[in-house]
Amino acid sequence: MKGQAPRPFKASHSSPGTVQGGSGYDAFLNMTYKTIQLEYDSGVATITLNRPEKRNAISFELIDDLLGALAEVAASDAIVLIVTGAGKAFSSGMDLENLKALIGRSPEQNLKDSEAMVRMFRSLYEFPKVTIAAVNGAAIAGGTGLAFLCDFTLAVPEAKFGYTEVRIGFVPAIVSTFLLRQTSEKNARDLLLTGRIIGAEEAARMGLVNEVVALEKLMARARELAALLMENSPSSLRATKQLLTNHSRAELDAEIEAAVRENAAVRTTADFREGITSFLEKRRPKWNGK
Repeated sequence: MKGQAPRPFKASHSSPGTVQGGSGYDAFLNMTYKTIQLEYDSGVATITLNRPEKRNAISFELIDDLLGALAEVAASDAIVLIVTGAGKAFSSGMDLENLKALIGRSPEQNLKDSEAMVRMFRSLYEFPKVTIAAVNGAAIAGGTGLAFLCDFTLAVPEAKFGYTEVRIGFVPAIVSTFLLRQTSEKNARDLLLTGRIIGAEEAARMGLVNEVVALEKLMARARELAALLMENSPSSLRATKQLLTNHSRAELDAEIEAAVRENAAVRTTADFREGITSFLEKRRPKWNGK
């Protein structure tokens, strides 16, 4: 990367930084992001989910921003990507306003929403460069998905994780396809069927967290790991990531297609409407099993 003129990037509310552009990077020079920060430093790109007042909840806008940032980093000369959250949470799951909007949407809209969620998760899972999640706090539902889909997951002792979909009449159809590849089936059944919240140490015992790191050392440890990774051949890292992606692609394609349909279909049920409504009203749900 030495000897090349650095190219500036644009990102709302981000700190100064530069990046050398790879092939196709020019297309991203005028991009701006409202819900994330994107920074580059010596071969490392850092995406920070930047909605601290909403505990970095996943909104439709954040999904779009994250997909754009991932495409930008993929086209840049960065070798490693770190993903973290601003404030006290990594990501608290789906944005409440967006959650409320799910009630009454058409089947076509439900399918489109499900496909967007798949694109976000799969873009991270199959990202062509090495990824590190630096989990600085709670990572719930979709936030858990983002944290565990990275190649490496570092978490503070206070971090919390959970696939809470069944608690609100939803089905963890999409995330389950990835979770079953990352831990035992018994662990996956436990997490998906109970919807319980687990801590960082238990997640580590399940093989879902690589290291538990004190908050004040979290980003330094993430950068230290990135530096270790960058001692390896960049082309070998890319080839290995591609090998891992290709290994499960055909099977994952079929499972994701079924998961998207299930994800969209459950949104038409009475239990889903009751689950969302009771959650927003902060009361216990009254299930009817339909």
